[in-house]
Amino acid sequence: MTDDDPRQDPEWTDADYRHERIARHPTGGPLNSLQHWPDARHPLRVAVHYVVVWIVRISPSLRLKNWLLRRLGATVGRGVSWGLEATPDVFWPDHITLGDHVIVGYDATILCHEFLQEEYRVGDVVVGDRAMIGAGAIVLPGVEIGAGAQVAANSLVAEDVPPGATVAGVPAERIDSEADEPGEDDANRE
Repeated sequence: MTDDDPRQDPEWTDADYRHERIARHPTGGPLNSLQHWPDARHPLRVAVHYVVVWIVRISPSLRLKNWLLRRLGATVGRGVSWGLEATPDVFWPDHITLGDHVIVGYDATILCHEFLQEEYRVGDVVVGDRAMIGAGAIVLPGVEIGAGAQVAANSLVAEDVPPGATVAGVPAERIDSEADEPGEDDANRE
């Protein structure tokens, strides 16, 4: 980082880092940005993605799910477990990176785009090795979930999750403490 890097500002939050990683695409006129979706991504591509995502959601085969996710352009590590009804981004699945042995729980959603009133945004979602995303959780564009991190069920992840951390809630907040990190409890028991 350089001295002029705004991320060195102690006032910055994890949400600021996420927003720095998101590409903004303004849309003009009186219509909201979702009305412009065919300009953002070719309709035929989205239709094909939708059919493949539907198969990913209902297939019981983890091997097939991972193969299909890779065909959509997602980066999928070894041993990824993608739960039933879990949904990758239909417009930009190629912005998803899943590390080795990641678990994405039942009905979780990973979004790589946001359609807003006057712009749409696209950002990568990166999930580190052995991280877990609970059932029904939603991960927003630009979020990085660190290795070994845990996202509780039904959480809304709008900020980065540090490696090994546990987050829960809407919006998701860290619920573990520094004392809960591996190794410290073991030392306190002796």
